[in-house]
Amino acid sequence: MRKFLDSVAPYFNPGGQLQHFQALYEAIDTFLYTPGDVTRGAPHVRDAVDVKRVMVAVVLAVFPPLLIGVWNTGYQANLAMAGLGIESMPGWRGELVGLIGLGYNSESVIDCLVHGLAYFLPIMIVTFAVGITWEIIFAAVRNHDVNEGFFVTSFLYALILPPTTPLWQVALGISFGVVIAKELFGGTGKNFINPALAGRAFLYFAYPIQMSGTNVWVPVDGFSGATALGNAALDGMTGIAEQGLNWTQAFLGIMDGSIGEVSALACLIGGLILIYTGVASWRIIAGVFIGMVTTTMLFNAIGSDTNPMFSMPWYWHLVLGGFAFGMVYMATDPVTACQTDAGRWVFGLLVGFLTIAIRVANPAFPEGIMLAILFANVMAPLIDWFVIRANVRRRIRRNVT
Repeated sequence: MRKFLDSVAPYFNPGGQLQHFQALYEAIDTFLYTPGDVTRGAPHVRDAVDVKRVMVAVVLAVFPPLLIGVWNTGYQANLAMAGLGIESMPGWRGELVGLIGLGYNSESVIDCLVHGLAYFLPIMIVTFAVGITWEIIFAAVRNHDVNEGFFVTSFLYALILPPTTPLWQVALGISFGVVIAKELFGGTGKNFINPALAGRAFLYFAYPIQMSGTNVWVPVDGFSGATALGNAALDGMTGIAEQGLNWTQAFLGIMDGSIGEVSALACLIGGLILIYTGVASWRIIAGVFIGMVTTTMLFNAIGSDTNPMFSMPWYWHLVLGGFAFGMVYMATDPVTACQTDAGRWVFGLLVGFLTIAIRVANPAFPEGIMLAILFANVMAPLIDWFVIRANVRRRIRRNVT
């Protein structure tokens, strides 16, 4: 790594010195290890948790949905290939699988994992390469260090994309997320909306054909199929039943969808890791869940003769789309969520309410969780302001009496 940074430094720094590359090297070198330049004398902050350790915890927590998502991507593709009579993938992916000596058996875990990795790894590599380049450029301009924050952003962004996303759109989306939603506001810790979600939202509205519809969820030419949430938006629970999907399959993640969002079980496992390590606020997760359940039951009670989404139970909302992933990994972003305990409850309830309101009342956006979190991100400072003002007024009344 040192030799590589030395070789490319002159292209970014005419003096040939590492300077800003030094920060990147140290960030990578100490990602899992304690740095050698630790403080030897007092005073000490007696806590082993720093930005690096927080990022490590999040990266470890995303591995369950990553593994299930990669396997499911290959599994759905192998099933589709068998149904269409396709014997191998076209292009370099098919040549690579043939070189390794594997096949396209949907019952083989290895075959499905390799097939899924053939689509996930290019997305991940492009995401990291483009995003870290922007991080280095802004670090050089501002003369500050490159930290580990982008490691988490790159994983989350890659996992919320369809496996068929064109790589140039992957690069464009992460550029928007890093530059517009993060660096223009000062960088890590100063962004007011989640960069990964901002990049995904940009692609969703700029290139809706490649981000939604019936041809983007299974990476097989000629295969067309809507997600369970898309079918439900048209025909309600009848559409899901006709698709042949049961709740257990949806909970485990054996269905079409974005790479890392399909398995609610994997997301809940990751959530336990984040709560145990103290990275994520359990109040936000509980608030999102309670808001979703309450709003769903309200719509169930109201009912509708024209909108089948009114009748969907809350336990189906939990496992469909990106709700579980957004609840665990996106809504709990400590930078863009509320900072007060009471504010976190309000923030979570708002996300849960808006998600179901968008899913049920607005058929143009059957997902909902992405827009709900971005809106709540914008409202988070105002929510905290009201909480703090209420605390101040309560203390004043207590002192006066």
